[in-house]
Amino acid sequence: MNKKAVRMLDVAGKRVLVRVDFNVPLEKGTVSDDTRIRAALPTIQYLLEHDARPILCSHLGRPKGKADPKYSLKPVAVRLGQLLDRPVEMALGCVGPVVEEMARKLPPGSVLLLENLRFHPEEEANDAKFARALASLAEVYVNDAFGSAHRAHGSTVGVTAYLPAVAGFLMEKELAFLGRALADPARPFIAVLGGAKVSDKIKVIHNLLGKVDSLLIGGGMANTFLKAEGKAVGESLVENDKLAEARTLLRDGASKLILPVDAVVADRLDAGAQTRTVPVAAVPAGWRILDIGPETAERFMQHLSTARTVVWNGPMGVFELAPFAAGTFAIARALAQLSGATTIIGGGDSAAAVEQAGVAQHMTHISTGGGASLEFLEGKELPGVAALQEP
Repeated sequence: MNKKAVRMLDVAGKRVLVRVDFNVPLEKGTVSDDTRIRAALPTIQYLLEHDARPILCSHLGRPKGKADPKYSLKPVAVRLGQLLDRPVEMALGCVGPVVEEMARKLPPGSVLLLENLRFHPEEEANDAKFARALASLAEVYVNDAFGSAHRAHGSTVGVTAYLPAVAGFLMEKELAFLGRALADPARPFIAVLGGAKVSDKIKVIHNLLGKVDSLLIGGGMANTFLKAEGKAVGESLVENDKLAEARTLLRDGASKLILPVDAVVADRLDAGAQTRTVPVAAVPAGWRILDIGPETAERFMQHLSTARTVVWNGPMGVFELAPFAAGTFAIARALAQLSGATTIIGGGDSAAAVEQAGVAQHMTHISTGGGASLEFLEGKELPGVAALQEP
């Protein structure tokens, strides 16, 4: 997906509105995980090195269209200043005369962070007046928030009607890795899909079946496929309204879909529950599948051992609880050991899993956008990407 990048513009002396994804966790008024802030640093530093004046905007949480101190970006400004080793000015709003004055007077080498975009209901409504007011702060617009690119909001789509709109380095990287995986992957190309619900991933499965060499399915979503095959799955999470579609996918993807053969089951969803490992055809009544079993993990790892491109989205079990984490961590470690392969982690829980498994640094690319990467894998056009200029 070819979009004009920030390096293609002359930004010297210009005010540059940068949409970043600073939707980070806060604890007691400080940033508890700065991964998303660090991901935006290359674009911000590039602009500073090229004498631009970055004006950063982001959402944080769900403040429901009104100002709420709990969702202020002030702690983010503090952390960003530490990472950049320079002060970051914090605006009290994101539009209006006071903010316009701050933007106009922003000296070269300085960074301005606007307050939470979602303090205004007009942001999520993609209101034209709000978008124009936001755009009036700058002369160029850079979207570096892939995690918000699937939302048609004022700061992702609306502003592009008023400013030259290009991709930042993070956005460019996301599009390059995910785009290449779908359009021209090195083969064998294997997708690993997990997570709780088939309904969340059905469109992804439909889109990937024609592109991958194998599609490995774990997590709660595998239960619906197992039941569609006629297996009794006890009290496991199943989407009964998706059984017919699961049967269709099993028929259409018979040579590519790889399902679990054994599972870790428990008598309840709890870290202290009774557990055992059983074949998927022998789940005891009243018990539930909460992780893939060791034989399945081994089977999946054999498929992955020859892969040249892997996309992973969704855990293999309830990995947040130790008794049900082994399958997810086994996949993470298997990907870390692949030599010469491109490994793409689709954000969200999968990103958390590779971090917890201690192998994040061995992955080729960890997406910063869970929902956005999922929609990209579905083959959807992301509004925030579509709005950017072509080279």
